[in-house]
Amino acid sequence: MRASGPGGQNVNKVSSAVQLRFDVRRSPSLPNAVAIRLMKLAGRRLTADGVLVITAQTHRTQERNRAEARERLADLVREAAVPPTPRRPTRPTLASKKRRLEEKGRRGDVKKLRGGKPGME
Repeated sequence: MRASGPGGQNVNKVSSAVQLRFDVRRSPSLPNAVAIRLMKLAGRRLTADGVLVITAQTHRTQERNRAEARERLADLVREAAVPPTPRRPTRPTLASKKRRLEEKGRRGDVKKLRGGKPGME
């Protein structure tokens, strides 16, 4: 695969870009929960078939691009393996309640100014 961007003659004659494909859905080595989180983390790098595509083309040699693609995959899997910390619900602060009420008042004032015929109240 040819790399894009600057690089002169080397970029035009050497296929140093790498595309790593990892089938997240069918991988037996990933637990189900990790696979689901990995698919969420992958975003648009995930195909409709559940294949994660990582492209590396920053280095001049194919070997270094391969290593970088593998490292990026490992980082994504590591990040997906950490379960998210559950959110502990907290009560709204007094200031946030006050801001909410002020905004509601402003919206009400805007709506009062709308429409209506003169003398109709």
